Amino acid sequence: MVFDNLDGLRLALRRNARLLGLDVGTKTIGLALSDIAQTIATPLETIRRTKFTIDAERLRTIVAEHDVGGFIIGLPISMDGSEGPRCQSVRQFTANLLAIVDLPTVLWDERLSTAAVQRMMTSEADLTRKRRAGLVDKLAAAYILQGAIDAMNHQSEIGP
Repeated sequence: MVFDNLDGLRLALRRNARLLGLDVGTKTIGLALSDIAQTIATPLETIRRTKFTIDAERLRTIVAEHDVGGFIIGLPISMDGSEGPRCQSVRQFTANLLAIVDLPTVLWDERLSTAAVQRMMTSEADLTRKRRAGLVDKLAAAYILQGAIDAMNHQSEIGP
């Protein structure tokens, strides 16, 4: 089930369940995993996209291995707040995934997540282009997941 907000997700999650963050691209899916307290996001892996059924099976395996209770999926909203073809693609991917692995899900605004991660890797970590290419998707997923976790925890501190 896709929730419109983090409150719905928080209420639907099992106790001690992890969240899986997804940065869905055309060629890859970056993945990040939360801890059981849902406070820290850690980059997990990058799936090179093939057929949807193969990708979904890998995600199903990860969900089972890590006791995942919900998804945070990055939604690539344009800077002006509009939704373009990439948003539609991510929404369709989400619907297809939830038909196979039905978990509470929130589509999270991922504006600038990849750019922020690339900037950090270039300026702070001084990584080569080749090394950055191998890390950017799972780090973007961690950036997306951490943003949602922080917002969710902030909401729980100030009210229901």
